[in-house]
Amino acid sequence: MALAYAASQGGEHGTEVNIGEVILHHVLDMKIFSINILGIDFSITKHVLMLWIAAALVVFVFRYAFREQHIIPSGLANLLETIVVFLRDEVILPTIGEEGRRYVPYLLTVFFFILFCNLLGLIPFAATATGNVSVTAALAIMSLIMIQVGGIREHGLKHHLQNLIPHGIPSWLLPIMIPVEIMGQFTKPFALCIRLFANMTAGHIVILSFLSMIFILKSLFVSPISVFFALFISLLELFVAFLQAYIFTMLTSLFIGMSIHPQH
Repeated sequence: MALAYAASQGGEHGTEVNIGEVILHHVLDMKIFSINILGIDFSITKHVLMLWIAAALVVFVFRYAFREQHIIPSGLANLLETIVVFLRDEVILPTIGEEGRRYVPYLLTVFFFILFCNLLGLIPFAATATGNVSVTAALAIMSLIMIQVGGIREHGLKHHLQNLIPHGIPSWLLPIMIPVEIMGQFTKPFALCIRLFANMTAGHIVILSFLSMIFILKSLFVSPISVFFALFISLLELFVAFLQAYIFTMLTSLFIGMSIHPQH
């Protein structure tokens, strides 16, 4: 839709449309309301707005689904409970152990928040907040904090730091291993950040690229092929929205489990 609108505007003014700029305009963040307080920029961008909407939807959907307590849930409540039970019993507890029960609320919140952000990006004229590296970096930093909290809560600060270094290695290797292990603690959340950001951004770029072929080639004959592939990628993006939320949650759970149960 953005491509079609840009093409029509360009045609009306007799100018060539820069498809690359249109695609970047759709993918990148942009200001909606400019707010400056005491020289600090508090402007509201479209990705910030999508974050607020996603958070509000998570709260609303769960409050609406479980507004009445039933022994056997049905409808939306049954669907949500199925997802919750699956994540708890098949992902979180197997990777963390019984200690993982205290992390279930956080990990479920992360899963549904990322999922709603991903799904909102599939709506025309909306935006994918998880396609912003600042958003995924913030989620990764929270995961880093929870990973360290898990180890410290289980072993104490001193033993947690000692667990970062494999036991039994020669002392002359410590100057090498200590920086490597510290970097490894940051590599895990960095991988979470980039994986989510890259996958959610790439899908939208591919869809827009297929649609832009119609305007680049300036032929209606190519439109059925472009629309077919764009529709196929859109359906694939629906699957990716669930998959990336699952992967982020599963890996975060796995890293917390590794911090609680270090391998020596």
